[in-house]
Amino acid sequence: MPDSEQFDLVVLGSGSAGTKVATTCRKAGWSVAVVEARDFGGTCALRGCEPKKVFWTVAEATERARNLAPHGVAGGDALRLDWTAAQAFKHSFTDPVPENREAALRAAGIVPIHGQPRFLAPDTLTVGERRLAARHVLIATGAAPAHLPIEGADLLATSDDFLLLDAMPESLVMVGGGYIAFECAHLAARAGARVTILQADDRPLAQFEPDLVARLLERTRGLGIEVALGCKASRIARQGAGFAVACENGREFQAALVVHGLGRSPSLQDLALEAGQVAVEKGRLSLDPYLRSTSNPRVFAAGDAAAQGPALTPVASHDAAVVARNMLEGCHTKPDYGVVPSAVFTIPPLASVGLTEAAARAANPDVEVRQGDMAGYQSVRRTGETAAAYKLLVAPGSGQILGAHLLGPEAPEVINVFAVAMRAGMTADALARMMTAYPTGGSNISSMLG
Repeated sequence: MPDSEQFDLVVLGSGSAGTKVATTCRKAGWSVAVVEARDFGGTCALRGCEPKKVFWTVAEATERARNLAPHGVAGGDALRLDWTAAQAFKHSFTDPVPENREAALRAAGIVPIHGQPRFLAPDTLTVGERRLAARHVLIATGAAPAHLPIEGADLLATSDDFLLLDAMPESLVMVGGGYIAFECAHLAARAGARVTILQADDRPLAQFEPDLVARLLERTRGLGIEVALGCKASRIARQGAGFAVACENGREFQAALVVHGLGRSPSLQDLALEAGQVAVEKGRLSLDPYLRSTSNPRVFAAGDAAAQGPALTPVASHDAAVVARNMLEGCHTKPDYGVVPSAVFTIPPLASVGLTEAAARAANPDVEVRQGDMAGYQSVRRTGETAAAYKLLVAPGSGQILGAHLLGPEAPEVINVFAVAMRAGMTADALARMMTAYPTGGSNISSMLG
């Protein structure tokens, strides 16, 4: 075994969390290495939210043209998502990322290392023939599709596979009814595929407000997507040139491709954590409130690998800032996941921040609910979209905004305004008095709160 290379910090993973901690600590004068088992750049930039949003943007443009065909977009009703062309457009974003990310790390004085890292001891890792000694280690290896106890689960394609398709298959089955399933289904349907979503119970997108999910579900089915509720997949098998998916209720579905949409779990299995004395409980790292390993204080975690907050890129960046501060200044900072906006990029998109009505009523039965349909609002009607609504939750007396839930064309942008207001402690009345540019999605806020 060669002599160990010495580093103040070895980062495992080159996504948003790992890169942010690495660059922050390097600026503080630390010697830093970043180890990446795949391409440099991480899930969000290469295989997740950013490439997905490229496809979504093209799909949304075609959908808007179709919706506005009777109102001035001549020929708009003949448009469709050209998946192959959109795939080439997506590659123009993703292909440069690994080289650019690695070059940026080198320019910052950080050592990029390719290969699978494994702990050899609490302060030592190996990457191929290299041996790295570290004063601190950050685990930021992201997440991978969760293991499914389903016969034939190895036949499932992943969302990574879906986003790399050169051509859209004629039919798909999405196993699961969460973000991945609905987002991929909306893209595939607009590219001409026949799509089925299999949801084990009657609550797809369970973390979102049920009233708005019901509206999105109606819109989804209107696209020709079958959403089969109460269909828990039990077996996947090859059938001819495609696959058959059997459900516990006896129903069976056939498709050219079956995609895993049942969530992701921390990607930890190849790190030899036992050798590093890094404790794991039920597939998750055992961490203290400072995102530090409870069994090896040299080791910290951030983002999806830490699995402490919602599995979202902004959460990974937030974790990174917390970890960097704790490494540099001592463990005094805890992550705050109290106000985290999120969005499902269907068409129309669904967005949420704060408590659902059920959760708000559990804490305060007298919570005030302000809700309504927005299809007739100028900002929605001019897009041709027919599915748009809001639900806002306000604490009686104090006027504190407890939750905001939006469905409609500009929902992911407008939800950020509610998130800022909630984090700043603005009351509903104060937010309603805020002047906004008009006519915009944000200008609807005063009407929602009025």
